[in-house]
Amino acid sequence: MEGKNLDIVKQKIEQLKQIIPEAFTEGKIDWEKLKITLGENIEFSNERYVLNWAGKTNAYRLLQAPTYATLKPAKEESVNFDTTENIFIEGDNLEVLKVLQKSYFGKIKMIYIDPPYNTGNDFIYKDDFKETIQEYRKKIGDVDENGNLKGARLFRNTKDNGRYHSNWLNMMLPRLFLARNLLRDDGVIFVSIDDNEVHNLRLLMDEIFGEENFVAIFPWRKRTAKSDVPFGISQDYEWIICYSKGDNFFAAIEGNKRKYYETPDFPNRPWRIHEMTTHRTASERPNSFFTLINPKTGEEYPANPNSVWRVTKESFKKFYKQHRIVFPGDYEFLNITKPVMRYFKDEDQNKEGNRFGYLTISTHLPKEIGMTLDGTKEISRLFEEKIFSFPKPISLISYLIKVSTAIDKTGIILDFFAGSGTTAHAVMELNKEDGGNRKFILVQLPEPCDENSEAYKAGFKTIADICKERIRRAGKKIQKELEEEKKKKQEEIEFGPHITTKEEGKEPPLNPPKEWTFDYGFKVFKLSESNFKQWRLLNTNKPEEIEEAILKFKDNIKSDTTTENILFELILKTGKTLTEKIEKKNNYYVVGKNEIVFILETINDSMIDEILKLKPQKVIVLDKLFSGNDQLKTNIYQQFKDAAIEFKSM
Repeated sequence: MEGKNLDIVKQKIEQLKQIIPEAFTEGKIDWEKLKITLGENIEFSNERYVLNWAGKTNAYRLLQAPTYATLKPAKEESVNFDTTENIFIEGDNLEVLKVLQKSYFGKIKMIYIDPPYNTGNDFIYKDDFKETIQEYRKKIGDVDENGNLKGARLFRNTKDNGRYHSNWLNMMLPRLFLARNLLRDDGVIFVSIDDNEVHNLRLLMDEIFGEENFVAIFPWRKRTAKSDVPFGISQDYEWIICYSKGDNFFAAIEGNKRKYYETPDFPNRPWRIHEMTTHRTASERPNSFFTLINPKTGEEYPANPNSVWRVTKESFKKFYKQHRIVFPGDYEFLNITKPVMRYFKDEDQNKEGNRFGYLTISTHLPKEIGMTLDGTKEISRLFEEKIFSFPKPISLISYLIKVSTAIDKTGIILDFFAGSGTTAHAVMELNKEDGGNRKFILVQLPEPCDENSEAYKAGFKTIADICKERIRRAGKKIQKELEEEKKKKQEEIEFGPHITTKEEGKEPPLNPPKEWTFDYGFKVFKLSESNFKQWRLLNTNKPEEIEEAILKFKDNIKSDTTTENILFELILKTGKTLTEKIEKKNNYYVVGKNEIVFILETINDSMIDEILKLKPQKVIVLDKLFSGNDQLKTNIYQQFKDAAIEFKSM
């Protein structure tokens, strides 16, 4: 007993929903749709094919709002900070994506994300375009004594809140837009999703990436069937939606290349063969059901009524003249018993989507791709306890990375809903497997772990902490495996391979292993406020208050910052990446290949002379180092100008 009267209005609405479900949007009556359904003579305002929802305008404003945030290095949490090219960023992924725009615009090869699903139980990111992250955090007090988020940037998106789908779309739109900016021209994005939003996500990505850049939807089996499900049907699949940045993307699998032959009769023109029969029957294609005769030998090859030829009688004559038909006996090395089609490599490469000569990839994932249970086992073995529930299996992410990077086995892989860190683990495993040089960037909010969870009891306060530890453990594990393999190969070189069969004799020693450096480290950065004071518009006309505000900006650097934090903020703001080579010399920093010099601590004549000899492209100096000496600043500016070196002060 609920202890309240029957809600008549609610009952009527539920009855109407049963009769006319198409008149409802997100649980509420859409009056225009209701009138159309009932035959009223009305037109939808602004009628066109478009995905629209409550809050879409604000989502675009949020996307366009600037950020003054930066990334501060956390060396103590990193592995091989000074040499690694892998990155882990802790913070709100919307702000982080904005921070990365200048440095990584058009540099990411592949993005994989597994965003929160809209099940009514999962948390959705709570964004507000009118506030900076600092204002938001101050207002709601969601920072603990260590500076970690308490989770107030997340909220549970229940199905009865009236904006169930809208809230999820508002979260996804700005993040996907920013993500697209980061992709290379041959870049690709994969997004995992379940049934709740797969339809809306497809339309949203059409809007952001362009309908013409839709690549495929991969069905992924996540579990075996269960019986205790609504309607008596177990949904055992999730979906991976794939879009490319443009038409330069190509998916391939190493070792899946077409086999081409080179023969004297076609010099410098390799060719391959293909079956000449089809799966069509004689009744379906009567013109292709005939006896094919070899013009050279007169040998006959009758068609199979259940598998007729690919050609008709007329087209056979044309193809034969073009050397496109190969008969048994034409080439001794071909083991064929019936005619086949010949295709030349140069023509293959001119065909759309086939320029690299690889075989087509199917949306049917290979059988070795694991399910959710496999992902859980993988991380449990790494931590020796069940630390994280339902992560994606390594084999799934590894396959997606493999098909995206098979051509050169390089590129940056980005995951900004990192979770337990499966993507980083997959990148390292794949590099170990094929000797690739792929790098990763992971972003994860410091979302608090449930205090009753095994992770929390094991000392992990946030999901980000779990992710970082997984990368550390996975890196150590793979490094150990590589060392063992190297030791084994060295023994085989010195003593020959271990013979386990009864056959006598020894196989020839293996070649020495190719020199290759495995990168198992990662730099940790944390989303933070800028190290520079931000000027605010003054709500005063009093000269003394204006003067006071200006004097505070005499030194525009915050007092609680460090030189290293300033350096990395300036690296980002000048468009250099977080993995650029940094060399500290005579109290100044050289970034990249003598591209930019940062003077952040002190300045003197000998330093300027030294930098002039380096001939960098640009020199950036903190303005406070001039101590108000405009003449010194002007002289240094003129020296760099005469040397054709760009000079800026901040």
